[in-house]
Amino acid sequence: MTKADIVNEISKKTGIDKATVLTTVEAFMSTVKTSLIEGNNVYLRGFGSFILKKRAPKTARNISKNTTIIIPEHNIPAFKPAKSFGSQVR
Repeated sequence: MTKADIVNEISKKTGIDKATVLTTVEAFMSTVKTSLIEGNNVYLRGFGSFILKKRAPKTARNISKNTTIIIPEHNIPAFKPAKSFGSQVR
């Protein structure tokens, strides 16, 4: 499902015009991104959580130059579904 599909579904179910729904969906995504960039998790009860996972530093190899590099510790965004949501998908 794409963002356009989501906008169409919400528009059909609520009767709100697509332009308003699109603005709302984009504002939601922007807010989640901003929150994660600032280091804050986003919790949506009954749906799930957008969280930051910390990756440990690790050693990697550049095969073409035959060198070893160290990838520093960093955060990656992740989604963890709520128990009720996860049980419905299975």
